Amino acid sequence: MKLNSVKEILASVHKGETTAADWAKASLDAVRKVDGELEAFLTVDEDAALSRAKATTTGQGVLAGVPYALKDNICTQGMLTTAASRILENYIPPYNATVANLLNDAGGVLIGKTNLDEFAMGSTTETSAFKKTKNPYAKGRVPGGSSGGSAAAVAAGIVPFALGSDTGGSIRQPAAFCGVFGLKPTYGRVSRYGLIAFASSLDQIGPFTNTAEDAAIVMNAISGYDKYDSTSAKVEREDFTQDLELGVKGLRIGIVRNLPEEGLNPAVKQAVDAAIRKLEGEGATVVEVDLPHSEYAVATYYLIAPAEASSNLSRYDGVRFGRRAEAKSMIDMFEQSRSQGFGMEVKRRIIIGTYALSSGYYDAYYKRAQQMRTLIRRDYEQAFEQCDVILMPTTPTTAFPFGEKSDDPLAMYLNDIYTIPANLAGIPGASVPCGFVDGLPVGLQVLAKPFAERTILRVAHAYEQVRDFSWPQPELGVAE
Repeated sequence: MKLNSVKEILASVHKGETTAADWAKASLDAVRKVDGELEAFLTVDEDAALSRAKATTTGQGVLAGVPYALKDNICTQGMLTTAASRILENYIPPYNATVANLLNDAGGVLIGKTNLDEFAMGSTTETSAFKKTKNPYAKGRVPGGSSGGSAAAVAAGIVPFALGSDTGGSIRQPAAFCGVFGLKPTYGRVSRYGLIAFASSLDQIGPFTNTAEDAAIVMNAISGYDKYDSTSAKVEREDFTQDLELGVKGLRIGIVRNLPEEGLNPAVKQAVDAAIRKLEGEGATVVEVDLPHSEYAVATYYLIAPAEASSNLSRYDGVRFGRRAEAKSMIDMFEQSRSQGFGMEVKRRIIIGTYALSSGYYDAYYKRAQQMRTLIRRDYEQAFEQCDVILMPTTPTTAFPFGEKSDDPLAMYLNDIYTIPANLAGIPGASVPCGFVDGLPVGLQVLAKPFAERTILRVAHAYEQVRDFSWPQPELGVAE
């Protein structure tokens, strides 16, 4: 039983050829077979998954009988939710995130919770306090981050879809590194209620799948207004599969003039250019657009995101959540709980954010970063007056070896140079596999104006029908 297609699993269950229990057992077998070395999962609850699968009936919802995984920063009632941090290593939420409830209502079967960079702060999943997830295509290389566990679980064929969160590229970057489809919806499209906050004005939940069509099916289940999330957008629910077969004839593809190319692997650029030519051959028109302030996006992001993180993580003090250190005084208990509970990257970002928000520096750093964020958002508004989508590489390179950038935070942060602007602008974006370089996947990033996810899925689906590169089997995965 192949666990690589939401659409095919739904069809099989609907016809009565298989049951939800069959697919749950197959997924759990895949976990036992592969995850010992892959290390994509932090928690797997076999009894709960099988019980849920047996209770699922055909026609229960748009995902009836489909197994899936959740990034471990999405709250699940009665099930560990750690954010891959020691400070939350024993935290069991008393409630479900809205997306978890929606997937339950849709008939999905939760298999387990996946690994991530601690509190979603990282680009490799190396900052997890518990384990290092491997890249399914090269086990000596990172899977990307912060949603590396979710991307690896889908790429390895353990589940047909998983949810992650994207604050600066944490869905699109691991999707590119692991050779799967990853979609960051428009800010506000999917509820953040129950997502453990990193940077509240940037975080967004979205799906990993093997195709754009599967992502559209999952989006039909998880999107919509939520009264429990004050930033949830009051927009009509849509059928994201509606435009998939329209093709790209007549669409305008924007190519960024003077895209920053420092550190861009020429072979990655070649693969992305070839994908653009494919779409051009299908009838799309290519136009050049300008994004003049994008070169400041990384600096802007690494002031705003840490500032919000320093505020959001102040609640973890040893009193209300998670780890509490033994100490002689209350102040010492606060200090020891946070010192022992947080990892180095989280501490680095808390310090940066607290400094940027401190008296005397707020105007010089945080305020100016917010002003630059406005300029970046306006750049995209003007660009989308000239085109329907913007295409560019998802990442400058393919997946790199473990440890290569661990000691150089700036080099690590620059890996997100092409994904960060979409979060600052609040627009949707996706990564579509568009080739392999030395056996490692390359991602094509597709961006569109706010709430134009259907256009992204339309372009991605059209490209998937005509791409013709050789696709190797993952080194770690369920053999077909």
